[in-house]
Amino acid sequence: MKAMMLRETGGPEQLKLEEVDTPIPGSKEVVVRLKAAAVNRRDLLVIQGRYPGIKLPAIPGSDGAGEIAAIGDEVSNVVPGDQVIINPGLNWGSDMHIKNAEFTVLGVPANGTYAQYVKVPAENVYSKPSHLSWEEAAALPLAGLTAYRALVTKGKVKKGETVLIPGVGGGVATYIVQFAAALGAKVYVTSSKEEKIEKAKSFGATGGINYTAENWAKQVQDLTGGIDLSIDSIGGEVFSILPSLGKIGSRIVSFGATRGPVPNFILPSMTVKEISVIGSTMGSPQDFADMVKLVEQHEIRPILDKTYSLEEVPDALLRIEKGANIGKIVLNIPQD
Repeated sequence: MKAMMLRETGGPEQLKLEEVDTPIPGSKEVVVRLKAAAVNRRDLLVIQGRYPGIKLPAIPGSDGAGEIAAIGDEVSNVVPGDQVIINPGLNWGSDMHIKNAEFTVLGVPANGTYAQYVKVPAENVYSKPSHLSWEEAAALPLAGLTAYRALVTKGKVKKGETVLIPGVGGGVATYIVQFAAALGAKVYVTSSKEEKIEKAKSFGATGGINYTAENWAKQVQDLTGGIDLSIDSIGGEVFSILPSLGKIGSRIVSFGATRGPVPNFILPSMTVKEISVIGSTMGSPQDFADMVKLVEQHEIRPILDKTYSLEEVPDALLRIEKGANIGKIVLNIPQD
């Protein structure tokens, strides 16, 4: 089969298209013939050598959708030909609230979806939502799962609440907008680009503020009247401002920190307002099943940014690195 192989870390140019052996399923595994895959910032960190647990050589890629090509002797939940999407979270464990120490994500160290075929545990495949195209289905798993757990499982969003999403544009943030709007929340976003704010309004945001403005925090406060739930992946100075925007008893969920450590974090505003700060990452199998159900119930369609061929993965990763995307970047997988 064709696959984009990573043999040493560095930059996206390290990925090379190679012919490698097609995987064979173990007794409780399946092999999926991929129709489409998607690109995540995690993939970029892996390729740069900035992610824990890297073992090379390997095939990156966490997101994918396709048809069951082969099944193990003990597999009964699917048959060859079934159309599926892949939950990229491996070995979560039995406690749906907390992942165990063996938890990993598909695509390094386990070979991932930058390939024509991928092998995964049978429990990690779910029926593809029928209203989604292959590209849309491939774009859903990792970012959709991360968004759902941050918003619903950890953030406990309620109908009528006001939700703030700093730095809208990436895949997870776009799903949070869509999911929160579907659940009846009022969603506000920030971005340095007006086009991203306007795009967010088109798929569920009520309004937005350009955070390059000197008084952007005051503008958010004036526009919203206060925030019930902030969901942040930026960290840095942005995170230190979020408590000032929160209502009494509000929540802040963090699922990343692209701008690094948080300076000058003022604890009195946290204690006086009784604000909860909650960490979140990926999600449990139950979160994944509930996320898919939400997508099907509301016929939510992933926001797709741009489509590349499999061998153009380096260009796709550079687009993510530049922060140029609005929504998910997907890959068409060759079928021969």
